[in-house]
Amino acid sequence: MPQTNAAQDTPGQDTPVQPKRAAVIVNPMKSSGEDFKASFYRLCETQGWSEPLWLETTAEDTGLGQARQALEAGVDVVIAAGGDGTVRCVAEVLAGTGTPMGLVPMGTGNLLARNIGVDITDPVAASYDVLNGSDIKVDVVKASLDHAEDEQVFLVMAGLGYDAAIMANTVDELKDRVGWLAYVEAGIRHLPGKPVKAHISIDGQHPVRRRIRSVMVGNCGKITGGVEVFPDAKIDDNILDVLILAPVGRLGWFSVLAGMFGRKNSKNKSVEYFAGKTAEISLDHEQEFQLDGDHIGKAKHLKVSVEHEALAIRMTKAV
Repeated sequence: MPQTNAAQDTPGQDTPVQPKRAAVIVNPMKSSGEDFKASFYRLCETQGWSEPLWLETTAEDTGLGQARQALEAGVDVVIAAGGDGTVRCVAEVLAGTGTPMGLVPMGTGNLLARNIGVDITDPVAASYDVLNGSDIKVDVVKASLDHAEDEQVFLVMAGLGYDAAIMANTVDELKDRVGWLAYVEAGIRHLPGKPVKAHISIDGQHPVRRRIRSVMVGNCGKITGGVEVFPDAKIDDNILDVLILAPVGRLGWFSVLAGMFGRKNSKNKSVEYFAGKTAEISLDHEQEFQLDGDHIGKAKHLKVSVEHEALAIRMTKAV
């Protein structure tokens, strides 16, 4: 009789467990280069993970193609190492797939990381928290600009008007020197300006008509500097929060500040909040447009809808 392999024929024989593998999609303009790469490779080794798949973004492909490559490789987690633009591109590909995203914040705003409590001070510590973390589910918002068929994803907020003009005209050299305070400087420069007529419809209801300086749609609340624009927003509540800024007269922006930081005053028409699962915004004239702090261009129409818990994020929650 032929010899048999006992290891193969024994029922219940344990199969060796393959180490987990991470993909890192890194913006080389934001990272500390080879120092972080070497540190991450050592971290994977000490934590029992396989050698990572290391993918760098380019000016031509800021994360979409790299995220698809990571999915095809079948990795256990895809880490977005860069600023909010890198995070948004990776999330756009991973949403709905079940493959979790990890965050290693390296930008100026780091908006999503700030909102969910990811370490923004130490890339290696943030990486450790991904490799040893568990998954949370967050909502994703899909945005269609000027009736385009292709939708873009955002996780924190979108804006038409004043807030997007700030993102479009922030001085990069100043941002490198003073961080988020560069947005304050740009905001002061753009306080003067003309309002635009807007129609805003929530959940398909009859639109409200306003003369606005800005319309913002939020999936969660905080922006740069720790300012909480949407105090009631939660990233997993299946609800979008819509903020209309409509200052009137020379002291209009003081009314805006009073309305944002003292929301109990329902008579303040400079600031209005709405909430729903979808929103459609039409403007009489083109305005600057931003997604998660990235200036996208100009637009007259924005349609957004929320996808409940469409994205998994791998992280270690703060105790």
